[in-house]
Amino acid sequence: MQVHFGIEALRPEWEAAVACVGTFDGVHLGHRAVICEAVSIASTREQPCVLVTFDRHPATILRPESQPKLIASLDENLRLFEFLGVAVAIVLTFDQTLSETGATEFLDRVLVGAIRAKALVLGHDFAFGRGREGTPEWLTKRIETHVVGAVEEGGRRVSSSAIRTAISEGRVEDASRWLGRPFEISAVVVPGQKLGKSLGFPTVNLARSIDQVVPADGVYAGRCETPHGVFRAAVSVGVRPAVGGGVRTIEAYLLDYPGKSLYGASVRLELLRRLREERDFESVDDLREQIRLDVERVAASV
Repeated sequence: MQVHFGIEALRPEWEAAVACVGTFDGVHLGHRAVICEAVSIASTREQPCVLVTFDRHPATILRPESQPKLIASLDENLRLFEFLGVAVAIVLTFDQTLSETGATEFLDRVLVGAIRAKALVLGHDFAFGRGREGTPEWLTKRIETHVVGAVEEGGRRVSSSAIRTAISEGRVEDASRWLGRPFEISAVVVPGQKLGKSLGFPTVNLARSIDQVVPADGVYAGRCETPHGVFRAAVSVGVRPAVGGGVRTIEAYLLDYPGKSLYGASVRLELLRRLREERDFESVDDLREQIRLDVERVAASV
């Protein structure tokens, strides 16, 4: 998949394209329905599918006081766009100027002018342009427009807000079902206090680079992709009250890890299920025994 940041350097040699537009944070099942419809139409017409998205959530500019935390990084979203068959992804900077751009200008300059879109595919609740003028109803009068309805899973409409709520409440299995894949945290490994090592369970301490939704405090079963392979993981999210913590951390004990240093490495952590809430312990020995039991549960279930 080709990726362009902005349209300034775009010089398309194709005569027509099918475009889909959206924030697509997390690329959940509803987003996938839109993207796959665009890819299918483009394939039938022997044209490229061009996806237009943004470098940040629009609420960062439009509603900074209530902007949502991200479900996934831009890098993860781009990987999923390519997996779904998108030919070209255009990442636009969502700044004050873009937020004030009218729907007519965005359609004429970006979608028709720069991308050469002859057809659009949109979600039923998506609109672009100043004041959300570019609704599906508005667009159908100006360009061929295909509107994809809401997607339901388990009797509930799939939405980014529902997924964020599920993650923040520790219901990662619900979030994963609506995402169509496990909820993922991308991070780099940084030094910690080495408390896990002193307990016999050395952990990798994770530092993220985006304002991502934080899972509820507790212990999770997961998998961690590292430069040395993929390993089952017992993951702790919380403030570690039993060892005098206070700062919320995400750390993971990797089962069967060969022991090579991961400091500075980028890893991807999938959370599969929540095993228990975070709690305090009367002694370090009690904490060590609970960690051993947590690791056994991960070994038996992942």
